[in-house]
Amino acid sequence: MSVYSRTSMTTVAAARTPLTPNQIRGFIAAWGGWALDGMDSFIYSLVLVPALTELLPRSGIAPTAGNIGFYGSLLFALFLIGWGLSMMWGPIADRFGRVRTLTLTILCYSVFTLLCGVATNLWELAAFRVLAGIGIGGEWFIGATFVAEEWPEDRRKTGAGYMHTGYYFGFFLAALANYYVGARYGWRWMFVVGGTPALLVTFIRYGVRESATWRERIAETKRPAMSAAFARIFSRVYARRTVLNSLYLLVSIVGLWAGSVYVPTSVREIALREGRTAANATELASYGTMLLSAGTILGCVILPPLAESLGRRLTLGVYFVVMFFSIAVGFGYIFYLPHALAPFMAVLFFLGLGGANFAMYTLWLPEQYPTDCRASAFAFATSVGRFAGAGITFLVGAGVAHFHTIGTPVALTSIAFLIGLLLLPLGEETRGQALPT
Repeated sequence: MSVYSRTSMTTVAAARTPLTPNQIRGFIAAWGGWALDGMDSFIYSLVLVPALTELLPRSGIAPTAGNIGFYGSLLFALFLIGWGLSMMWGPIADRFGRVRTLTLTILCYSVFTLLCGVATNLWELAAFRVLAGIGIGGEWFIGATFVAEEWPEDRRKTGAGYMHTGYYFGFFLAALANYYVGARYGWRWMFVVGGTPALLVTFIRYGVRESATWRERIAETKRPAMSAAFARIFSRVYARRTVLNSLYLLVSIVGLWAGSVYVPTSVREIALREGRTAANATELASYGTMLLSAGTILGCVILPPLAESLGRRLTLGVYFVVMFFSIAVGFGYIFYLPHALAPFMAVLFFLGLGGANFAMYTLWLPEQYPTDCRASAFAFATSVGRFAGAGITFLVGAGVAHFHTIGTPVALTSIAFLIGLLLLPLGEETRGQALPT
């Protein structure tokens, strides 16, 4: 590297706007909340079988493998519906502020996750999962909106990528909790651990001030009515991008929930098919999840510079292509090979890498809307697809029952990414544009 190049890089690095204490504390709160969201979401996958084995008989249902699979899918779909209902937090955040709303979302999912640990039957657990989903769904877009508005313009794109790594660090936290808590004390205590995000509430409430962008906007104009904030995202200016953003999110949701959620089960099935013990198969499933998470964390870190170089639409397209091939080849071909375990584990890293496409929305969506409706737009786009995702979850489950295999039904979900690629040229390109006020 030439002396000129090294000097230029040093100058660019030195020119970055330093972060204030409030920006750092706010990022820690948003990242920590998102990490604990990821932990909570993955806890359900880890405790599904022991929880339903205990609760189904108490609900008058036999705990057969088929019933555990069916009611497990039902609870998962209900959780997605709760996540979809989280769009209500968007107008609240636009009117009352990001920090207050972030506090409420964390309290919501903490309390109802904690209550999952004292559920006495299937239907109580289902109700608590719906209510926890409402809180979990709200934390992402509120935290991302705060970081986008509070961080300086020359650093907010990087902040968006870093923030999204939190969700997948949460997977590691869940695995650790399962090893140290779940294995020793049972599934109920796993939900107790999932309720710990309530500890963040005090830190957020007293340690973080509202974003300067939101405070300045409110000082200039009156607080937007919640109905007005929500209606504006469907105005003539923003309706088209709102619909397209919702469709892009739906494509990503298909990949996350129809692909990644079946990873532990798929690895376990392949391992057992190749003669591994049940204990070893469970261990390998944990390793597969770690590979998936590692790939996603890397994908989140490299996404912001790619988005600045290639643009938002093209970068998301690259991630969609990676997802398409990872799901189609991994589940449609490699899954059925005689010795599939090693190559399938390798594919999981790339499935995780492509799964980082969610970080693009953390960066891209705030750039497309002004402050007085930004949270509402982010909320709608990230939440409405959850309802369709709940239906797709049932379709994949029905496909598994029909084909008597996981591979083919999951592989078919890759088609969604081809549809996403066709829609991407219609999206709003915002590379080089400052965050609108």
